[in-house]
Amino acid sequence: MAFYSSGPNEALVVSGLCLSRPRLIPGGRVFVWPFIQKIQRISLNLMTLTVESPKIYTAMGVPISVQGMAQVKIESTKEEMLAHACQQFLGKTEQQVKSVIMETLEGHQRAIMGTMTVEEIYQDRQKFSTAVFEVASRDLINMGVTIVSYTLQSISDEVGYLSALGKAQTAQVQRDARIGQAEARRDAGISEALAMQAKEAARYKNQTAIAESERDYNLKQAEYDIQVKTQQATANLAKDLQAAKVHQKIRHEEVGVKIIERQKQINLMEQEIVRRERELEAQVRKPAIAEKYRQETLAEAEKNRMILEAEAKAEAIRARGEANAYSIQAKAQAEAEAMQKQAEAFEKYGSAAMLDMVLKTMPRVAAEIAAPLASVDKITMVAGPDGEIGASKITGEVLNIMNKLPDTIKGMTGLDMGDIIKVSQV
Repeated sequence: MAFYSSGPNEALVVSGLCLSRPRLIPGGRVFVWPFIQKIQRISLNLMTLTVESPKIYTAMGVPISVQGMAQVKIESTKEEMLAHACQQFLGKTEQQVKSVIMETLEGHQRAIMGTMTVEEIYQDRQKFSTAVFEVASRDLINMGVTIVSYTLQSISDEVGYLSALGKAQTAQVQRDARIGQAEARRDAGISEALAMQAKEAARYKNQTAIAESERDYNLKQAEYDIQVKTQQATANLAKDLQAAKVHQKIRHEEVGVKIIERQKQINLMEQEIVRRERELEAQVRKPAIAEKYRQETLAEAEKNRMILEAEAKAEAIRARGEANAYSIQAKAQAEAEAMQKQAEAFEKYGSAAMLDMVLKTMPRVAAEIAAPLASVDKITMVAGPDGEIGASKITGEVLNIMNKLPDTIKGMTGLDMGDIIKVSQV
């Protein structure tokens, strides 16, 4: 496999095996299989052609010679046009390519000359150049060639038509010049008179304008004075208003500053409150909560202790109650038995038993009677003319009360102690 490359001013054309149509590479590189593929080059250089058409009859039958300059090149940006160029010019030299293009351009140039007059070609060269460019481009595109530019360089003839055309034009120009000079002199005189008239009119108008200007100046001056004074007054008012606004703005800023300071104070106070709350939380609330928990724990323990003690006391009281109940029951039983025996004794012994009971009760009665006297610190006794005085009087009173006991017992129980005593002696 062989490697080929080309510059930007030429194109490579590869044909042969494995290619259904030739491969076109403008300004590039390609690999080619030797002996089975063929590579050729076609130039893309710009070609400058001088297109001459001698003694061509124009539309009016005047023979002239025309020389044009054309810039052409093979188009490589469109593959279809490059393919047409390869079909037409591949294998030919650059001179042969120029010859083919030259003949095409020269033919179209002659054809356009035959449709125009000498005056049209001479006076409107751009029209002629455009016509040749457009007509020739249509045929050259089919050959893959693009006309870059076309310019009509020169026009000449051998019969002196262009010279005569120039002389007539020159005579006409000279005539027009002489007429122009006469008209110019006439116009100059008229213009001079008109100028003088215009000058005087301008002078009067100028003077009038000066007077009007002075008047307008004075009026404008007065208006300007009014405006100046108005502006000054407005400026003074605006100055006072601006000063008031500035003062008000300053007051607003001062109030804003005070508000900001107050807000900062409030924020500091809030922060201080938060700090004190945290300090209170740390120093008082949490210790209080801890103390409360401790007290509650101690109270719970105390309650449990008291409950246990109460249960123990209740158990002791219950045991003591049971013991007391048993003791009371035993005592009651003993007393019942004693009373039963006493009742049996009363039933058996009758009055003697009752007398024994009364006699046993007597000392207790005497003790109760004498009890008030035992608690008396001082006794003052007043005796009659015949009465006793002293401790014997008190003893006598006690014995007197004791003597009255049998009557009292008899009245209360119906027992006569004397009868009972007599029966017991028998």
